[in-house]
Amino acid sequence: MSGVPRIVVHPPSPSGGRRVTVGVEYLGVAYGLADLLEFLMRAGLDPDDVRLDDPHLIEWRGGGPKRW
Repeated sequence: MSGVPRIVVHPPSPSGGRRVTVGVEYLGVAYGLADLLEFLMRAGLDPDDVRLDDPHLIEWRGGGPKRW
């Protein structure tokens, strides 16, 4: 996965969902893991190869993958 920009899942917003960015690109608002995996696929990653707990690939801000 070297050379892949870091994905940032931002803290949950008061209105629901978490913003997702890769590098400087805004991918959208994820309301759960299915949304996040869809964004990763659109960004060119194979969701089957992505470990959501890989801190070198995904930076979780405001809680990990179980917090929505």
